Amino acid sequence: MKSSRLLSRCITNTNKNTLKLTTTSRLFSTAATPPPPPPPPPPPPSSTPPPNPTPAQQTVRQYGGLKDKDRIFTNLYGEHDIFLQGALKRGDWYRTKDLMNKGQDWIINEMKASGLRGRGGAGFPSGLKWSFMPKKSDGRPSYLVINADEGEPGTCKDREIMRHDPHKLIEGCLLAGFAMRACAAYIYIRGEFILEAKNLQRAIDEAYAAGYLGENACGSGYKFDVYVHRGAGAYICGEESALIESLEGKQGKPRMKPPFPANMGLWGCPTTVTNVETIAVSPTILRRGGDWFASFGRKNNAGTKLYCVSGHVNNPSTFEEEMSMPLKELIERHCGGVIGGWDNLLGIVPGGSSVPVLPKKICDTVLMDFDALREVRSGLGTAAVIVMNKQTDIIDVIGRWSKFYAHESCGQCTPCREGTGWLADIMESLVKGNAKMDEIDQIEELSYQIEGHTICALGDAAAWPVQGLIRHFRPEMEARVRAYQAQTQQVGRALP
Repeated sequence: MKSSRLLSRCITNTNKNTLKLTTTSRLFSTAATPPPPPPPPPPPPSSTPPPNPTPAQQTVRQYGGLKDKDRIFTNLYGEHDIFLQGALKRGDWYRTKDLMNKGQDWIINEMKASGLRGRGGAGFPSGLKWSFMPKKSDGRPSYLVINADEGEPGTCKDREIMRHDPHKLIEGCLLAGFAMRACAAYIYIRGEFILEAKNLQRAIDEAYAAGYLGENACGSGYKFDVYVHRGAGAYICGEESALIESLEGKQGKPRMKPPFPANMGLWGCPTTVTNVETIAVSPTILRRGGDWFASFGRKNNAGTKLYCVSGHVNNPSTFEEEMSMPLKELIERHCGGVIGGWDNLLGIVPGGSSVPVLPKKICDTVLMDFDALREVRSGLGTAAVIVMNKQTDIIDVIGRWSKFYAHESCGQCTPCREGTGWLADIMESLVKGNAKMDEIDQIEELSYQIEGHTICALGDAAAWPVQGLIRHFRPEMEARVRAYQAQTQQVGRALP
């Protein structure tokens, strides 16, 4: 970008200098100046279109550097009043009734126009998902369920919303629930989130007391209730149908689909399950317009996003930025860079532990959005960026994640129940190097036998980290095996 600006500046300066020389030049002959020749006739119109501009003439859009006036979460760090009075000063609950009076179809159309994609990991278009809910009731009530479980390792964004800006979520529940013709919202919050649940419940009580929820929500005549339900810490309950099962008081095990929740969800009624961040941004989108939100990020990757960066960076943090920002710039601008410098980088997991790791050569240029990361065979996920420098044992990291997924498998599907355990066992051997070379190929084939063969995506989440490790760090794995073999041979020769 800097080079293109410099080139365009040079071209502009050159044109200015040429114009100056032309207008200040003089004729030093003493002869009379002849009259100027008549202007040439204009060229005939050409049917050939003008040539495309050269790369130097094109303006390359750069993403990132979100301005404060465009931030949705203005109390992300709890620097101001968390509860109702502070929320009102930040613009929450401002003319919410007027937004509801525009109608359910208007709300859904604005969400479609915004290009918002689910912030929980799948990235499904939110407006389209909302539109799946029935417009006419068959006698069953409709429900909105908020997935506030946030069990993905490395993810720490939704808890900041509930802890420091809960009214954004609650107002979003009302507007989204109204658009889907739901009578209530259930916020399924992770059991370990003690402070977050406390702040959220207090904010809900404030909203009821102010008339924003209840029999006549915001004076609109629409009845809407919000409830908080605490989970018990199972990772599998982050999957929408397992969450519904847990909410109903059953074991958290995913359901077969179809039927989908929009047809038969909570208590057999139409239900939409969506993420905290997805709902919390909706009031601002509706106030400022879908086109405003769509102006950020690349096409099909619109909007702003909460990123949570952890690992080997100088300043781990959660922050809001524009979608499609370069990963390298994101880390250097907001996190103070990699510990030991960018050249000390080994790899980055861009979207939580369930997406494949990327090596430095890809991290140098990749953009942080759904499509760019999919093109390099990884994913945005929850935008939980885990940075690892060269002092990291990458094989051990993936091995520990394999143990995590084996432990969290609900055991319902055979490929996941058996396969995740095998992954963990083989990875434990590879961490030590006590394995055969062909076991690397075996574990890769095993991961593909798990991927796509389970009811939910936990099998994929267990397989992808292993696939990313083999794809980009196979030489390190082979070196570990050779080093162990050499060590055992040396010990064997030393024995009497």
